[in-house]
Amino acid sequence: MIKACIFDLDGTLADTLDSMAYVTNIIMEKFGLKTLPVDNFRYYSGEGANMLIRRALKDAGDPELVHYDEGQRLYREMFEADPMYKVVPYKGIPETLKKLKEHGMKLAVCSNKPHPAAVKVIAQLFDGEFDMVVGQSEAIRRKPAPDGPLMVAEKFGVKPEECMYVGDTSTDMKTGKAAGMYTVGALWGFRDRKELNENGADLVAEKPTDLVKICEEHGND
Repeated sequence: MIKACIFDLDGTLADTLDSMAYVTNIIMEKFGLKTLPVDNFRYYSGEGANMLIRRALKDAGDPELVHYDEGQRLYREMFEADPMYKVVPYKGIPETLKKLKEHGMKLAVCSNKPHPAAVKVIAQLFDGEFDMVVGQSEAIRRKPAPDGPLMVAEKFGVKPEECMYVGDTSTDMKTGKAAGMYTVGALWGFRDRKELNENGADLVAEKPTDLVKICEEHGND
């Protein structure tokens, strides 16, 4: 019985590729490095801001990561100042969230995006829809460690097996399975079906509205 739904943010709730690429390429230009194609960020993302900057620097011409410390600092500062540039919710997500709430689901976000930025994005795109937002911080290990989803389950007063975890990358699939949750891959996000299945997805959803059907079949009505 599913009583709560926990979502990844980037590539699951919102399309943030253009946003991540824009900020990162400003930083690369500042360092005199080459800019990077937007599509690269499908694979840079998923393991937190520091890993994204590490991967981007290597591809942009800094294999020794000379600019790493300054790069990750600038990335965090720029996103905290304006995390909404070119960020849009995926088609069908707002309606899906409302229907899940109508079914009595508790809703949360667990993201490797820095916590202040995650909170701002959720507040502006989905104001009032989520009961809890957990972003990356020093207080909690980043995904694929299951700490974030497990903390959400505890706060909600539900068992891990009563939660559905939804994400779009191998990191998310590993996170959900490590937490002991029903783990759903979001095929509308950054990665493909093969990656999601190979990393433990219990089910791969092709579109957001599929999540409502899953909860109707396994929900708390």
